[in-house]
Amino acid sequence: MAKQIKVGFVSLGCSKNRIDTEVMLHTLLEAGYEITADETEADVVIINTCAFIESAKKEAIDNILDIAWLKENKDLKGIVVCGCLAERYGKEILEELPEVDAIVGVGGLPKICEAVDAAYEAGFRNRKGRAEDKYCCLDDKNTMPLGGDRVVTTPEYSAYIKVAEGCDNHCTYCVIGNIRGKFRSRPIEDIVAEAKTLEELGVKELNIVAQDTSRYGLDIYGEYSLAKLVRAITNETSIPWIRLLYCYPDKITDELCEEFKNNDRLVKYIDMPIQHISDSVLDRMNRHGGSEVIKDAISRLRRACPDITLRTTVLVGFPGETDGDFEELCEFIKEARFDRLGAFTYSAEEGTPAAEMDSQVDEQTKQDRYDLVMRIQGDISAEKNEEKLGKVFDVICEGYDTVSEIYYGRSAADALEIDGKIYFSSDRKVEEGELVKVIIGNVLDYDLLGDLTK
Repeated sequence: MAKQIKVGFVSLGCSKNRIDTEVMLHTLLEAGYEITADETEADVVIINTCAFIESAKKEAIDNILDIAWLKENKDLKGIVVCGCLAERYGKEILEELPEVDAIVGVGGLPKICEAVDAAYEAGFRNRKGRAEDKYCCLDDKNTMPLGGDRVVTTPEYSAYIKVAEGCDNHCTYCVIGNIRGKFRSRPIEDIVAEAKTLEELGVKELNIVAQDTSRYGLDIYGEYSLAKLVRAITNETSIPWIRLLYCYPDKITDELCEEFKNNDRLVKYIDMPIQHISDSVLDRMNRHGGSEVIKDAISRLRRACPDITLRTTVLVGFPGETDGDFEELCEFIKEARFDRLGAFTYSAEEGTPAAEMDSQVDEQTKQDRYDLVMRIQGDISAEKNEEKLGKVFDVICEGYDTVSEIYYGRSAADALEIDGKIYFSSDRKVEEGELVKVIIGNVLDYDLLGDLTK
């Protein structure tokens, strides 16, 4: 029976958070709620938040306040805040943001219907009621369901699949373990079944994600089992592109390297955040494995698969990072020549050991170091793009730019939503999601320009 309640969504943060939003969408639709893409038409808006670093928290709060405007100026009845910010600061949100009517932590997502009903009813009673009278579900985060039916919100040819929840790494700067709980893997057969469903929906690119994807299986099988999972998905589906994101260097097994070498459908791309290369900084970060482990992982991956695309992330301005530590990082970036590199400045998150460390780095120094890292990587990226001139790449078409009158898409070296594009001309119509071959003729900063091969 239809609930006659229109629900809007704002989903923030990472791909893992997006999957949680997709599960909630399915839960609500199955229960008879109506989903609207226009928040101005909604009776209740759910804001699924991130709280990884200060900028993410600010973005979440800004979105809450923006949606709150609809309560005063439109017909919005209620606001539900869920996800990481809700898990971390649930009671404070209800006390300090009276516009919010319900809070749902990461362990309470199965109760999203109850939260929506409570927020809807609150809109008729008291738009800014007392915090203790509002709906608040902060169930044990370690009981958060793994997997579940969902409404895929990515383009139909590409989807994320979450293979585990939580994190056991205990990096001293990170709050994810506190927010998401202990690391828990899903069984291989459960993941394969979901992959089959996604294939039936038309997915041609499967992006495997977790907080630490390379740890997959250790808790339920007693060993790192990511390579076995990839083989199972390969054997049970025909999905042409399988991509690995969020893998850690200390868990890159020889078996996984061999899988890259021998499995043509495991795209030659890995996202492997290193955060730093100075052993003293890595030690204070509590990163598992030091500089030699990082260098060894890169070496083994490139030996097994010389054309592999390596993407990484580094953190600058960590407490105690000296000029020498930073220079070591810069020299390593020049030496390693990552294909893709993102950087962020250290954010002191309350409740983390790093926030209490001595020798905090000032904000200007952090920004200067970030700018230099990105300039170094910009030069490397430009050189690597120049090397692609005249080469032919398989490209998945993502659409047609009517203004520029040109198609665009991504090669296997470009991950969904985070990497560059390949723009290409074609004498024939190319369908969205179609895999085509493109010869590269020009470089556009981080993007490439080419033509469909005949």
